[in-house]
Amino acid sequence: MSGTRSDLRGRLTDGLYGLGWGAVKKLPEPAAAALFRSLADQVWKRRGKSVLRLESNLARVVPDADAARLAELSRAGMRSYMRYWMESFRLPTWSPERIKASIDVRDAHRLTEGLDAGRGVVLALPHLGNWDLAGAWVTTDLEVPFTTVAERLRPETLYDRFVAYRQGLGMEVLPHSGGAAFGTLARRLRAGGLVCLVADRDLSASGVEVDFFGATARMPAGPALLAQQTGALLLPVTLWYDGTPVMGARVHPPVPVPETGTRAEKTSSMTQALADAFATGIAEHPEDWHMLQRLWLADLEPQGEAP
Repeated sequence: MSGTRSDLRGRLTDGLYGLGWGAVKKLPEPAAAALFRSLADQVWKRRGKSVLRLESNLARVVPDADAARLAELSRAGMRSYMRYWMESFRLPTWSPERIKASIDVRDAHRLTEGLDAGRGVVLALPHLGNWDLAGAWVTTDLEVPFTTVAERLRPETLYDRFVAYRQGLGMEVLPHSGGAAFGTLARRLRAGGLVCLVADRDLSASGVEVDFFGATARMPAGPALLAQQTGALLLPVTLWYDGTPVMGARVHPPVPVPETGTRAEKTSSMTQALADAFATGIAEHPEDWHMLQRLWLADLEPQGEAP
């Protein structure tokens, strides 16, 4: 019975996403923006688990915020999150000119100089702003293809939708399948290619513990390991909205590979440097951090399992 219910829920979810990609992109933009703001406010008012988790996470980011300020931030956060979805549903219809005009990238030279030097480059991002739009900018403005990894979603048809969507934006998408994906990413980097990874949450046993806003969290080891093994440049990137149609982006200084230490020690140091760069961007724009899940180890269930 539970399997049947799960299958039904999966088909419903897939159908809703299909409707979003099919219908939302046909709406006039002001109507689409108003619709998604309204949806965000409705979700926020219901005070469900995702909203409460977002507020709990934001309380660590803005520790001096009172309840009213946290509520204000979580409402803005849900609007930012729904803006991400509205843009993502419509992004396949945007012209290259529209994509280029919709993002302002600071210090992009750090990325372009690394690629021009023939080094592979790893871009590591947190769940800030719209990382799909940032990826579309890379493939349209810079005209550079890149490889990324996507977690398998249920049902499989929903995962296929996301893969097709991102491939349509010019990305090579690999399934998150451990060593196979890592090996392909390493080959792309050794050939001087570009890899982009969302890297602010990894609750698996392979996650690296970092200090993040004063408490312990786990982040993926992959970006640091790839940089060590391939000689690629590791660049943190943060994104934000500023109340205009244009999204801001910043390419942070590269994270160096330590000259001494074991591989584990180097990975720990580099992942902490990524966490520090992410924290800078998140602290500046907390409402654009779309972290609606548990992140810090202290917030996990007693069994240590993710929700």
